[in-house]
Amino acid sequence: MTPKIQLIDVHKSFGPKLVLDGVTADIAASESFVIIGGSGSGKSVALKCILGLMRPEQGRILIDGEDVVNMKGRERERVMKKFGMLFQGGALFDSLPVWENVAFGLVQGRRMERRAARDKAMETLAQVGLGSDVAELSPAELSGGMQKRVALARAIASQPEIIFFDEPTTGLDPIMADVINDLIVKCVRELGATAVSITHDMHSARKISDRMAMLYKGKLIWVGRTAEVDKADNAYVDQFIHGRADGPIKMEIRG
Repeated sequence: MTPKIQLIDVHKSFGPKLVLDGVTADIAASESFVIIGGSGSGKSVALKCILGLMRPEQGRILIDGEDVVNMKGRERERVMKKFGMLFQGGALFDSLPVWENVAFGLVQGRRMERRAARDKAMETLAQVGLGSDVAELSPAELSGGMQKRVALARAIASQPEIIFFDEPTTGLDPIMADVINDLIVKCVRELGATAVSITHDMHSARKISDRMAMLYKGKLIWVGRTAEVDKADNAYVDQFIHGRADGPIKMEIRG
């Protein structure tokens, strides 16, 4: 069975700084795969390379067996239609009401007629537990948790095959973070989508993933089933998942 996503020996640098150093991973269809790691470990760069927002200097990235690294124009657009994205800060458009935020990709990307797109937006808002009363509000009128739900609704509105989650619980209190985790699990399962998430929130990582990988200094130093992460015989993983200051990972503290 062809993996939904394959990264093969992916390298990415910014000047002299090597950010991804030979990343290789297979992600199966309908799997939820989470990349954990500290700030600056390369998680966001890995996600942007898969999305095509950045181009690696070396290596291959395959979506459904197709190498997408050098794709341009309509070929790139065709692949992008498979994707949905929940951005870290939500990235909602303040100038648009909630329903238009959710329907944005349907209208702009899929050229769906506005009335049909609004109906789809209302249906998708209901999937994330929001009623029609929020549809005409602006994002600024919503709480952080509600904004995140709207952003999730936008990510799933086009029923994508692959959904990317960038730090999905950042900025939320622990209870709302858990609500969002539950919604992510529910929505991904209902769609039968492949999910790729990056996070440093271990509670979220455990809850939403089937498999987990740890990125450290540009390398995947551990990949395995989520249920096995506590038994990983890896000092870096052990330190990170338990949030210990002491261990092989040294934080840079500048005075």
